[in-house]
Amino acid sequence: MATTLEAPVVRSGRRHRRRRATIVTAALAIIATCLFVLTMMVGSFYVSPIDVVTSVLGLRDDPTNDFIVRDLRLPTATAALAVGLALGLSGVVFQKLLGNPLASPDFVGVSSGASLFAVSSIVIFHASSAAVSGSALLGALLTALLIYVLAWRDGISGYRFILIGIGVSEFMLAIVGYVVSRAQLYEAREAMTWLAGSVGQAGAGELRALLVALVVLLPLALVLERPLRTLELGDDTAKALGSRVELSRLALLAVSIVLIGFSVAVAGPIMFVALIAGPIAVRLTGPSGSVIASALVGAVIVLAADLVAQHLLPTSLPTGVVTGIVGAPYLIWLLATVNREGRGG
Repeated sequence: MATTLEAPVVRSGRRHRRRRATIVTAALAIIATCLFVLTMMVGSFYVSPIDVVTSVLGLRDDPTNDFIVRDLRLPTATAALAVGLALGLSGVVFQKLLGNPLASPDFVGVSSGASLFAVSSIVIFHASSAAVSGSALLGALLTALLIYVLAWRDGISGYRFILIGIGVSEFMLAIVGYVVSRAQLYEAREAMTWLAGSVGQAGAGELRALLVALVVLLPLALVLERPLRTLELGDDTAKALGSRVELSRLALLAVSIVLIGFSVAVAGPIMFVALIAGPIAVRLTGPSGSVIASALVGAVIVLAADLVAQHLLPTSLPTGVVTGIVGAPYLIWLLATVNREGRGG
């Protein structure tokens, strides 16, 4: 009798969780859209929201507004939106896949590898912006492959992957410091500007590549979300449920790493967004939240941080400085919480 009564309650709970996740995800999409429009409204010349929308959609011919919105502000707003989506998605995949809230691309070496290759291309090879972006993508991919190989022991352990990733990250950052210290003043300044992370520094080609990657990989991430949820139960349980564990893990890591590589290529290493987007999305949506909610939280964070960095401070700062100021206290709180709960490994 109790089982008969429990079934409707369970179904009702599932419907409630799905409804909550849907409503929150829709609200996040609306907030991200509003911030996207707001980014193109404010500046030395104010543009009304109606004029922004009509200019972006090409509904009205106004040369002045079109130049300000399309040529000057739209690329930066699009970069902030795309980078935030990529960071939010890749961060939550890492955390769920490796079963640790510290499993962020910021700390397991992927972003550091991209930074090393990009800075080396600036200082040693005097590369163009497109070559710097390509080097960042290559660095992210090769570093992730190195960590995967080093962490492999009849499978991948999340704890081992994170520890090796942190070690590789520190090694890469040490080399970055050495390369910058040997650079000429102009090259060192350019490298440090890139390392700070800013959404307004990418060329059209790099931004287009990131947008194409998002169009391809966001639907793929949705397809892989079910295997991701299965892997969260543990390798043994996932195998018992018929999941191809290593193949699914490798595909999910590939999606996350490619997105990180393209986002770093566009904006440099914007820290902490990948770390905090997933936990915030889970708090808002509950366990039924999708990776799309995390991606949208990432977009909201980057768009808001860029607005603060450019318009609310006495001096304009790179976007990564603002995300660092917000993210560092969260990291301290997270480390204290994980240590207190005994979830460090």
